[in-house]
Amino acid sequence: MGTAFVEIHVPGQKFVNGVPFPAVVSASASAIALTDSVKANKPFLQSLLLQSGAVLFRGFPLSTASHFNDVVEAFGYDELPYVGGAAPRTNVVGRVFTANESPPDQKIPFHHEMAQVPEFPSKLFFFCEVEPGSGGETPIVLSHVVYERMKDKYPEFVERLEKHGLLYIRVLGEDDNPSSPIGRGWKSTFLTTDKTIAQQRAAKLGMKLEWLEDGVKTVMGPIPGVKYDESRQRKIWFNSMVAAYTGWKDERNDPVKAVTFGDGEPLPPDIVYDCLQILEEESVAIPWQKGDVLLIDNWAVLHSRRSFHPPRRVLASLVK
Repeated sequence: MGTAFVEIHVPGQKFVNGVPFPAVVSASASAIALTDSVKANKPFLQSLLLQSGAVLFRGFPLSTASHFNDVVEAFGYDELPYVGGAAPRTNVVGRVFTANESPPDQKIPFHHEMAQVPEFPSKLFFFCEVEPGSGGETPIVLSHVVYERMKDKYPEFVERLEKHGLLYIRVLGEDDNPSSPIGRGWKSTFLTTDKTIAQQRAAKLGMKLEWLEDGVKTVMGPIPGVKYDESRQRKIWFNSMVAAYTGWKDERNDPVKAVTFGDGEPLPPDIVYDCLQILEEESVAIPWQKGDVLLIDNWAVLHSRRSFHPPRRVLASLVK
């Protein structure tokens, strides 16, 4: 254990095979600034993340987006540009963005960050700048636990998913629509106003585009719905199936058509909704406190967002 940190326990934390989920660390009595502590204790933090899948840093004097940016920088991970993601976000400072800006009354379903595109972050950081009035937790769940439960209960479905993968279909407008949880327009999705460049960037992701009068239909896949986590030697439930099927809804999108098996066959609704139930049952939702930083291994853990009463400001940073 690095001298800068002590592991603490908080209400709501789970133990999975004896391992705390998430791991929670606070400053020891002799603590120095979190940025220096991170730099000095990187191997310890990396082993904790490998073991637990998520680490919550609580009780450090962090209050601004710049403080958070310094912490992200201290880890030394490469930055990941946000190309191909669905959520509306704004750059705040340096490598820090707003988290999904969809309206407070909407839940954001469980997902691995950018699971519907081939280039996704390996890790993500969240920072609570303003704690929620009420609600607004970011529930997390271990992906391999979900895979194991689904495989036990629906072996044929999982076999089919592993064989065919998934197709994701989304219709984007030109500009961002802040009232939709998937409201990112094509210009900010592909970081360009030029259709030809958008076409090239989509092709690089393996995404097909069909231009419409007032936007574009994107078809992604087939893309695997189950992956193998090399570092932990286990299969993971790595997809946005439940998120798309239950949440990709706005005036342009019908969630039931937003995701299918890779061969185009529809998904059985009862199994998708039961999977949602399993995700909820296995999840942990620790209420945010101001200054909290949550580091998530995107290979190990899915995350979501509960609805909330403002104010609430949670910032994010994605890394390669």
